[in-house]
Amino acid sequence: MPTGFGRLWTAQTVSSLGDGVTHAALPLLALTLTRDPMALAVVAAAGTLPWLLFGVLGGALVDRWDRRRTMWVADVARAALLAVPAAAAVLDVLSIPLLAAVAFLLGLGGLFFDTAATAYLPDLLGRDSVLLERANSRLRGTQTAASGFAGPPLGSALLALGRAVPLLADAVSFAVSALLVRSLPTAPRPVPQARESLLRQARAGASYVFRDQLLLGLALRPAVGNIAFLAVETVLALFAHDRLGIGAFGFGLLLTAEATGGLLGAGIASLLGRRLGTGTALTCTAAVEGLAVLGLAAAPDAYVAGLALAVCGAGMGATMVLAPSLRQAIVPAHLMGRVASTSRMLAMCAAPFGAFLGGWLATAYDVRTPLYAAASLLLAMTALTATMTSDRRVEAALRAAAPAGEPDAPGLRDSVQQAAVHGSAESPVR
Repeated sequence: MPTGFGRLWTAQTVSSLGDGVTHAALPLLALTLTRDPMALAVVAAAGTLPWLLFGVLGGALVDRWDRRRTMWVADVARAALLAVPAAAAVLDVLSIPLLAAVAFLLGLGGLFFDTAATAYLPDLLGRDSVLLERANSRLRGTQTAASGFAGPPLGSALLALGRAVPLLADAVSFAVSALLVRSLPTAPRPVPQARESLLRQARAGASYVFRDQLLLGLALRPAVGNIAFLAVETVLALFAHDRLGIGAFGFGLLLTAEATGGLLGAGIASLLGRRLGTGTALTCTAAVEGLAVLGLAAAPDAYVAGLALAVCGAGMGATMVLAPSLRQAIVPAHLMGRVASTSRMLAMCAAPFGAFLGGWLATAYDVRTPLYAAASLLLAMTALTATMTSDRRVEAALRAAAPAGEPDAPGLRDSVQQAAVHGSAESPVR
């Protein structure tokens, strides 16, 4: 791995820790100001709005800008932004509209940072798909550990020291991340496309995803998956309490089991890709997620439910390494920002539908119904996209993306060939 990757990895780990702190602190801060569920929902939803409103346009801007500079400027801006609610907390003038505005602007900064980081990584690693899988596995694993395990309890603990403390801690994490990113090597700037408006460039990026069967399949999985997983998440606490008979502490352990599975899945993703072929591995992990949610719905006790969530987390963790690595290996550099942001936007737009679906099914029927519906949706999506992300399509895309003078792209191409030798590429489900 290039030495620059260690700095990028450290920067994202520190930033993820800060994100976990704020993820726990913001709703708790809002709770000190109001008990109105709608007001709390506004703060929670504000962070997702930038992806819905500016996702594709943000990707087009990232494809015009220097990606390294975009990352550290976004970090500096978010560090400065967090000083505002911290000062408001000290002066006792904090309000729900201010928290919602901060959540929105943090989400906007995250849009630019995440899209630029996704586009920068292939340049840093020379578009080597073996290194991309290894890098995404490490990034995903530490992000889960920092934002899922360490960050939230740290945020709750810091909030006990003062309302401004977790916000200042997150600001420090952004500042450290900005310094590390600023020291990274400069990547080649995207080739400018003369006389094209921003809107036209954004539309071209979205069209590129929808016209390519493989990229569309990679985008549909998180989009449909978000509908299913938000339907589950909406009723999971109620399901745990009413059906499994566990309290707040046990519910926390359930979420920990899912995060633990996610770490395991991220760690074995590259192995699955090599042994099964990337396309087959993606289909298998999608099927595992659906079957795990089905097991959760039928779980007779908390132990089985925890195991089901751990298995589901493992499938999600592996998918979140393999799919971005493949996308980064096959998408042209000048389109990477727009393709990444389009895929992310589809996933973010789908999430509210899942929350509504889960709430409606639980109200109209019972608390298990959203889980069975989510499992059915995941399994149907697996069947629909199996041929779209087959090993043959992956192999063809990697061959087409190989640099001039090189017959094949490295890494993922090798995993497809190994799978073909063992018969995986000819299996009925690809």
